[in-house]
Amino acid sequence: MLDRILQRLVSGYDRPDDPNARSLCGALAGWVGVGLNLLLFLGKLAAGLLTGAISITADAFNNLSDAAGSLVTLAGFYWARQEADAQHPFGHGRIEYLAGLLVSLLILLVGVELGRSSIEKILHPQQASFTVLSVIVLASSILVKLWMAWFDRTMGKRTNSAALRAAAIDAQADAMATGGVLVGLIVSQIFALTLDGWLGLLVAGLILRSGWSAAKDTLDPLLGQPPDPKTVKEIEALILSYPQVCGIHDLIIHDYGPGRRMMSVHVEIPAQGSLVEVHRIIDRIERELASHFQMEAVIHMDPIQIGDPQMDQLRLLIEGVARELDCAATIHDFHMEGSDHLELRFDVVVPYDVPLTNKEVRAVMVEKLLSRNPDWRPVIGVDRSHVL
Repeated sequence: MLDRILQRLVSGYDRPDDPNARSLCGALAGWVGVGLNLLLFLGKLAAGLLTGAISITADAFNNLSDAAGSLVTLAGFYWARQEADAQHPFGHGRIEYLAGLLVSLLILLVGVELGRSSIEKILHPQQASFTVLSVIVLASSILVKLWMAWFDRTMGKRTNSAALRAAAIDAQADAMATGGVLVGLIVSQIFALTLDGWLGLLVAGLILRSGWSAAKDTLDPLLGQPPDPKTVKEIEALILSYPQVCGIHDLIIHDYGPGRRMMSVHVEIPAQGSLVEVHRIIDRIERELASHFQMEAVIHMDPIQIGDPQMDQLRLLIEGVARELDCAATIHDFHMEGSDHLELRFDVVVPYDVPLTNKEVRAVMVEKLLSRNPDWRPVIGVDRSHVL
């Protein structure tokens, strides 16, 4: 059903990687959110004024803030699609994340204000009036919000939009909150209890929870987060499919907004090969990565010695020492120089959950290696793994 609607309204709807189609899908979701939330605001405001229920009126203004959030989402999609310029050489894609964060802040603001109003209602309770209209409005609102949650979630997955995912979380929380208001209104009428303020406080808590969840979803890509493990495995498989590649490490994916990603990775190549031939292979890998994953790739070449029995034996020994720190620890960039006092140069990679500091990791590795041979001179760099 949704595909049929998109086919009529959005050219290229089935190509989510197309920036223009993605922007149109985001705009459609934004306008749908604006229209439906304004209708819900008007309906709930009328019901709240007729019944005198603070929880219904507060829920109405929550929908008004949702309409404002949808406008922010629209603006975010518009500005995010702007091309790179001299001041922003990586484009404007992160504006979409900022739009999602602003939507989250609006949700949190509504939750705080509703909590304040509800506490006042608890301290000064008033019995709310019960009308059939209020029940119809609230029940209809629940159905509309559940549909909006599904719609925004589906569009968010289609466009990989943090702002739309935040809107989906908000819509789902709204449906739960309105359900609580409806149940409370009916219970209050049957048992003559004054629950309006308490229900308003419950709604405020749900709104604050959804706001925090949405904020976290938009803050993570802004602050930097590890790449998707599935994507990492696919990148590794592609690079290692070249027979000249011995290994890879230090894969980092830089996210500048949906559809605007770059990757950098270190690739280990036998040191005995022709420099011109190796450069040609690296260029080919970069082009294939860019074509397959739609992100620019920058590869740093690490030449390593292959077939030296002493180096192979020492590499295995050092890998074993690293695994004594953590079973997931690895080493790379291994080189050795000298004879009487052998200098061992390498980087050790440990997960972030290893409780030792980088300085402590280095000290432990040096101590373990010198216990095996005091004439060695370990020169160790410490990295933290970027992949969960």
